[in-house]
Amino acid sequence: METLGVKEICGNIAAHNGALNAYLQVVPEERLKPGAGPLAGVCLGVKDNIAVAGLQLTCGSKLLERYVAPYTATVVERLLAAGATVTGKLNLDEFAMGSATTYSAYGDTKNPWDEDRTPGGSSGGSAAAVAAKMCDVALGSDTGGSVRQPAAYCGIYGYKPTYGALSRYGLTAFASSLDQIGIFARRPGHIRELMRIAAGRDDHDATSIEAPSFATRGFSPSEMKIGVIAEYEKKMGPAVRPAYDRCIETLKKAGATIVPLSFPEYDTVISVYQVVATAEASANLARFDGIRYTARAEGCSFRETTAASRGRWFGPEVKRRILLGTWVLSRAYYDSYYLRAAKVRTVILDRWKEFFGKVDLVLTPATAGTAFKRAEQPDTFALYLEDLFTIPANLTGMPAIAFPAGTHDRLPVGLQLTADLSRDALLIDAAGWLEKNFMDFATIERGCRHDTI
Repeated sequence: METLGVKEICGNIAAHNGALNAYLQVVPEERLKPGAGPLAGVCLGVKDNIAVAGLQLTCGSKLLERYVAPYTATVVERLLAAGATVTGKLNLDEFAMGSATTYSAYGDTKNPWDEDRTPGGSSGGSAAAVAAKMCDVALGSDTGGSVRQPAAYCGIYGYKPTYGALSRYGLTAFASSLDQIGIFARRPGHIRELMRIAAGRDDHDATSIEAPSFATRGFSPSEMKIGVIAEYEKKMGPAVRPAYDRCIETLKKAGATIVPLSFPEYDTVISVYQVVATAEASANLARFDGIRYTARAEGCSFRETTAASRGRWFGPEVKRRILLGTWVLSRAYYDSYYLRAAKVRTVILDRWKEFFGKVDLVLTPATAGTAFKRAEQPDTFALYLEDLFTIPANLTGMPAIAFPAGTHDRLPVGLQLTADLSRDALLIDAAGWLEKNFMDFATIERGCRHDTI
């Protein structure tokens, strides 16, 4: 795997992190000792909700400002054993709740293409660091698109594996049935190399599975059926449509069969996701009580201490989601909201299983448009709609990859491929074929101003 080298990476961090605010903690250059193995020399950035022993684990929250991880996440541990070096911890929306990395308690992250714009979220620090060459690859977490959306906004690859392929041990849980550690890279081949090493069952994580094969089988479009979803085609914006059409035309010319699909449940995915994710978040974040791990506001009792600590240190978006999740799980509303959402989630899973009885891959936008300006951030509910194209992969557990597809007004445009469960290798093969046959990636890289300064 080609790498930039520690000296260049550290130079880029020193030059650009002050402006971009991608790293929350940087490991000093003198401590970056490359290990031995297939990933020797690879500089790895880690989202700051994934544990690395001896480094901070803030989750982008003031509640965990002084917390240092006592152990290392399984995925990171496996990559370190293969020779990778952790360069530091990367910025995120607080507890991974957001779509723009504007909900971090430690300041916004900026998009390397245009510092007035968002890099996406919640893994915006990871996306910006890879795009600006402040690390070779980075880890993020993807609950509803938090790897793929920022990858699309920053002109790089963002991959969410089949649920369970990467252990979640050491990932601070947001919504356990949706969360997956994902990978940011500038080349799809880099994702394959990391997955070959990091994927697989973990005794610490009961939801982990045996690693699917990541062997390269080659991608022959003439043997492929690619699905396109009519309802999604109506929702993409004018910045994305030309790249989407060109991608379809490229695949057609290479012999692929394009298959129209219908997803009538598409308009339920946001609602189902919000109910399931907030319900699980309200349970998972209950342990952050001002007593264990965390900053504490004094109270006269456990109840008062907990209420004061959470009230003082949690940000508004985290409070909003905890309150909503607690409400949908309450006795009065459980059947009407949570149980109904769980049933519709099964309908969505069945629909996507039906798709993969007809096609090999599904092509969709990754986002409706290009990165929006930070000063013009949409309202909270409009931000939730940012995940329209990405959520199905989380609700179904299926693997998906966002890939660079061009530019519009000097900003990157990203598309997305989704595959059936455990067909991750096909997904990466397809992204590799598109890298060579669809897009001039040198143009993409030249567009990122921090690549060329």
